[in-house]
Amino acid sequence: MSDDWRNNPRLAGMDRSKLDMLQNLAAQGSTKGVNDMMPFLMNAAAQGKKGGLNFNADEISAIIDVLKMGKSPQEIQKLDKVINLMKMMH
Repeated sequence: MSDDWRNNPRLAGMDRSKLDMLQNLAAQGSTKGVNDMMPFLMNAAAQGKKGGLNFNADEISAIIDVLKMGKSPQEIQKLDKVINLMKMMH
């Protein structure tokens, strides 16, 4: 997987430990289908909290935008559904 997403200007001010966690997630998530993303992201969020990493609303928005990069319109639509389900659960 390319590291191009790390150059996204919306992530420029994000803490290094958060970016490192995202790099790990990006590597693991690149093999996941859209249908597997919800449990994967839920687990990642739980692990992040356990490790003391909390993301603010702007960081979460930027991460979602990065996740959508290079995806087809259909994949983006499915990802939006997963994200909306996650929001409803919290």
